[in-house]
Amino acid sequence: MLSRMTMTLVAAALIALIPAACLALTPYSQDFEGLDHTDPGALGADGWLVYGNVFDSLGGYLYGYGTYPAPNDGFAFCQIDTGQGGVDQGQQQLVVFSDYNNTDHGVGNLIESNVFQEQMIAAGDVGQIWHFDFDAKLGNIEGASIAAAFIKTLDPASGWALTNSITEDMTAIPAEWSGYRISIEISADLVDQILQIGFVNTASNYEGAGIFYDNINFFIGGFTGVPAATGVLLNQNSPNPFNPSTRIDFSLDRSEDVELAVFDLAGRKIATLHSGELADGQHHVDWDGTADSGGAVAAGHYRYVLQTSTGSVARSMVLLK
Repeated sequence: MLSRMTMTLVAAALIALIPAACLALTPYSQDFEGLDHTDPGALGADGWLVYGNVFDSLGGYLYGYGTYPAPNDGFAFCQIDTGQGGVDQGQQQLVVFSDYNNTDHGVGNLIESNVFQEQMIAAGDVGQIWHFDFDAKLGNIEGASIAAAFIKTLDPASGWALTNSITEDMTAIPAEWSGYRISIEISADLVDQILQIGFVNTASNYEGAGIFYDNINFFIGGFTGVPAATGVLLNQNSPNPFNPSTRIDFSLDRSEDVELAVFDLAGRKIATLHSGELADGQHHVDWDGTADSGGAVAAGHYRYVLQTSTGSVARSMVLLK
């Protein structure tokens, strides 16, 4: 059914939260531990949305409904569940399933339930590579039910036409937690389109369709069209993950001006570790998690980038608190 998905979506809550002057993709992370699992509006308040599509038993499209704030009631689309996590998932997880409130289940129609976050793509996002990382494990998939994770783009100027659908099949994943990644490169033709990250289940006849998700992370993973620096070697920081400090070693084949800086997942420079000329040979810097502003940065994932006259090279690191 994924190849037949037809969606008619409206720009909704999350876009309204982004200032008009900086409508650009924003990193998003969620482990669901801070949400009240007893609050029916907890997922909707966090920006999660749902949309349903209905097909007949042969796959013919019948109708769609939404977009609505995601419910948290255990009957339709999704819910914050408890006690399904491993060591890395904690106590609360997201479970995504079919819309069992739709009585067309009972007549054999296929109910496709989409649960997602969405944002607007801006000109400043062009050339970026974004990753959608998450943990998942099998729930109660039954019968002919199927499930997937996705990154989609939709064009409001063309009747919400689906311009990208990058999916990961979740139907037969293990019953143990594993990590997954979907990625997209932002090209110029995607500016002013909607980007969605999320999960979809298709089920009928009230068959089970649940998949558990956790540790969701949407972030910049690199840039297209940026030449890799030549004549340099940038090593992985050590230790990594680190607390309170880490060492970064690198080497140059020739003397030149270089900049070594730390960026957050939104692409903002937060700390300049070196800027200026260096001789050829081995070099290193230490970073204690302090920003250029003088304050300590939050725990999380960061990128350190070595920029030279020939290009740049980058690696990722994790700060623990």
